[in-house]
Amino acid sequence: MALPPPTNGSTILVTGASAGIGAELARGLAARGYGVTLVARREERLRALADELGSGAEVAACDLADAAARAALVAGVERQVLGVCNNAGFGSVGRFAELDAERELRLVRVNVEAVVELTRAFLPPMLKAGAGAVLNVASIAAYQPLPGFAAYAASKAFVQSFSEAVHEELAGTGVSVTCLSPGFTHTEFGAAAGSEGSLPGFLYGDASDVAEAGIEAMLAGRRSAIPGLANRASMLGGRVAPRSLLLPLVRQVTDRLR
Repeated sequence: MALPPPTNGSTILVTGASAGIGAELARGLAARGYGVTLVARREERLRALADELGSGAEVAACDLADAAARAALVAGVERQVLGVCNNAGFGSVGRFAELDAERELRLVRVNVEAVVELTRAFLPPMLKAGAGAVLNVASIAAYQPLPGFAAYAASKAFVQSFSEAVHEELAGTGVSVTCLSPGFTHTEFGAAAGSEGSLPGFLYGDASDVAEAGIEAMLAGRRSAIPGLANRASMLGGRVAPRSLLLPLVRQVTDRLR
């Protein structure tokens, strides 16, 4: 078993639920009858989504870059947690030495620290119950270094490696960790990273399709999910291409995005 059926008084924690893939994960889970706990900084957006989803949705406004706020979030969840969707994250584009240092540290806190903390907090009760699922959202950026997105790609490489390793550690327990690695997706990510509108529209997927792929992978207890043939090809290319050829090419592309 991976993600168990919904029950009264249970929930699935969804971070980054105020927009994009996170909001679509919440919608997809609610449509399947699951209660959801919506987590993000923008409380007004969470409340609007909770009103849309109905009585099974709860709001937990939280700045995941803040360690004390994360601890309060974990302590405040009263329902049985059947699953966790660690979707919150953001990126930045530019040469690392020129980017705002505090923002890069905040990126690591949200993209890495929060994933580790929330996964670790909710795995023990899932293991005790013999069922549960964690979905950690990485990116196809995880599969190679990306000059111009150095900290972001490195953070997603951590998520990918961490998720797959813990998934294997949990073999036979009834609990799974799935790594979801989408490619370019229609969300607010580009605007936040400073790269909005820099790439052709046909390269982008829909957030709802990505979310559905993630939910289906959670239900099946799969180790990883990479939606779309083009993204799977990109993943393979990133793994096998010689770094001496790949890195200068990527740098030329990302230099144009700045």
